Amino acid sequence: MQKLAIPSPVERIRFEGREYFLKRDDRIHPDFSGNKARKFYHWLEGEFPDIRKVVSYGSVQSNAMYSLSVLAKMRGWEFAYFVDHIPTWLRKNPIGNYRAALENGTVFYEKTDIKKGKGGKEVLFVEEGGRQPEAEEGIRLLAREIVEWQERNGIEVLTVFLPSGTGTTALYLQKNCSLLTAHSSLTTKVVTTPCVGDARYLRRQFAMLESDEKLWPTVLDTRKKYHFGKLYREFYRLWLELYRQTGVEFDLLYDPKGWLTLFEKKMWESGGEILYLHQGGLKGNESMLPRYRRKYPELDNEF
Repeated sequence: MQKLAIPSPVERIRFEGREYFLKRDDRIHPDFSGNKARKFYHWLEGEFPDIRKVVSYGSVQSNAMYSLSVLAKMRGWEFAYFVDHIPTWLRKNPIGNYRAALENGTVFYEKTDIKKGKGGKEVLFVEEGGRQPEAEEGIRLLAREIVEWQERNGIEVLTVFLPSGTGTTALYLQKNCSLLTAHSSLTTKVVTTPCVGDARYLRRQFAMLESDEKLWPTVLDTRKKYHFGKLYREFYRLWLELYRQTGVEFDLLYDPKGWLTLFEKKMWESGGEILYLHQGGLKGNESMLPRYRRKYPELDNEF
């Protein structure tokens, strides 16, 4: 397997007249970009002679699903993935992460009890989106990279911003940044916004992994409620503008909500520098971008 490009680089970008730092975790690996490289680091780097099968569940276009399919293929493990529903059109015309996972030998189970796929020491069960304690190992490395970069660059106050699904990355990032800076003059604050559910949902996810609320990241949300996976004109316009001004391709599912929250809350007013964490997930754009182009074709003509 191609080696993970860790530590990932930090770049300076300018968007809408303001400068930000961008942590390019999307460049870590083509199959384990962003937070998937961090969450699955434990299984990528360790030895697990007893495991024969991986079982997980979630969205049919999940980035985590795709990365797990690569991990299973690389290790010679079976991979069973449970979903609520696979659209008929997608079955007939596989695209995006679903297509790639199929090519890697993933066996999909639709409307089937996930418990039937669990059990035994030969089975590795991975929660949706990689929300489990083993994820902390790779995210701890990320926290160390960020704090060491912050110290080298003499940044006393840093806000690390990222959008969240299960919130696993944000939680473990804040926890480990807090531990690393506990006896220094540095302040490293992690801020996130919920993309799958609301703030209460995100805090419930935090509680499953960490009982000490002082180690939780700050959660901010937009005034308008956005439904996960639904297409919004303002999301697509913002995504296009980001690419036009910075030359960086972001994820279409999470990052528009992230940048929208950052602007709506005027996070630059809190002082210090802002580091936006690019968590990858670009393979999902293969299915999202055609949907946006069909719904808002006029926006493509504007840029």
